[in-house]
Amino acid sequence: MPLVRSADRPRGARLPQAQLSDAIQLPAPSTRTVAAVTRTSEVLLRGDLEIKGRMPWSSNGTYLASVQLDGEEVVAVYKPRRGERPLWDFPDGLCKREVAAYELSEALGWGLVPLTVLRSEGPLGEGSLQQFVPADFEQHYFTLYEDEAHHDRLRRICAFDLLANNTDRKSGHCLLGEDGRIYAIDNGLSFHAEFKLRTVIWEFGGQPVPAPILQDVACLVDEGLTPPLVALLDPVERDAVLTRARALLRDGCFPVDHSGRRYPWPLV
Repeated sequence: MPLVRSADRPRGARLPQAQLSDAIQLPAPSTRTVAAVTRTSEVLLRGDLEIKGRMPWSSNGTYLASVQLDGEEVVAVYKPRRGERPLWDFPDGLCKREVAAYELSEALGWGLVPLTVLRSEGPLGEGSLQQFVPADFEQHYFTLYEDEAHHDRLRRICAFDLLANNTDRKSGHCLLGEDGRIYAIDNGLSFHAEFKLRTVIWEFGGQPVPAPILQDVACLVDEGLTPPLVALLDPVERDAVLTRARALLRDGCFPVDHSGRRYPWPLV
């Protein structure tokens, strides 16, 4: 493998787009049983991790990796903590926020974020490992929105980003998996205590939030955050998640961006 470079030197070998689509054969995450998810988590946490190459278009150090344990292989996206670019408004440790996004999605029962774990060691040290999603990489939010069959799933992602306070929901961060479901990836810039929402998903603004979504959010508020979320976020961030959840329940509608400034860049 070519020399792996740290995040402040983003040059280096990047995997061709075709290689991502053709070289990886995996079952879709949503088709897996609870037992299979548990086993996949074990492989990700304990298996031998080998970096295959750097993912294209990533600003932070993001790598395609193979993880093997007892003859079983899982292909994953590895985001090491040491590969993160310093940010003025977020502390280091974005990899933990990637895992927190998965845990929030699971707490809501929405299955929006692919299986993601925090690995304490690896070729580049501590980092998140997210199960790779075989997807149609020509599709993204702007193209998916054109098909009304996807709107229910996209509304859930919209609500999820409000709760997680996602500051970087680009169009390309919505993947159409081979199972036909849409997945929300690249969630590291989330869970800030201050409201910093930046997203491309504004088409539902002003519309009522569907009752099933509100019911799941109400359960989250009533039951509180799960232990994994509590462990990954600081007290102020935890309180902010529940505050945003209560606000969504109170308002009952998706917000409207009257400023026109709450968009990430680039959009895709």
